[in-house]
Amino acid sequence: MKTYMAHAENVERKWYVVDATNMPLGRLASQVASILRGKNKPTFTPNVDTGDFVIVINTDKVILTGKKLEKKMYRYHTGHVGGLKEMTYKTLLATKSDVAVYEAVKGMLPKNSLGRKMMKKCKIYKGADHKHEAQQPIALELVK
Repeated sequence: MKTYMAHAENVERKWYVVDATNMPLGRLASQVASILRGKNKPTFTPNVDTGDFVIVINTDKVILTGKKLEKKMYRYHTGHVGGLKEMTYKTLLATKSDVAVYEAVKGMLPKNSLGRKMMKKCKIYKGADHKHEAQQPIALELVK
């Protein structure tokens, strides 16, 4: 029996739009990462980017369960000495909810050049409107 190996030149990509309203952040991120990686296709190959494009809208309405809003911290470094900054996810979701979704999806992709290439196919927006109507994205219902 032969094993199918996908090639980057002949991968057919679709566009999906996902509404993040009332979705838990981790559940949303894991399902979006799976689509970006191409695991929903029968032609999935681990070392080739076979995934589709994903547009995530309404990230300002994403939720966190339990006490994660107050206890979970978002940390980043400015690059300067003593430049470690941190804020709670309550503050992060109120100000930059698209960054919270971006970081969650990015953490669930491979940590190499292939993962960075996959992340470029993810378009994240705070509101309900996006600028990708020309690609005719398919509305995708994720499991809550």
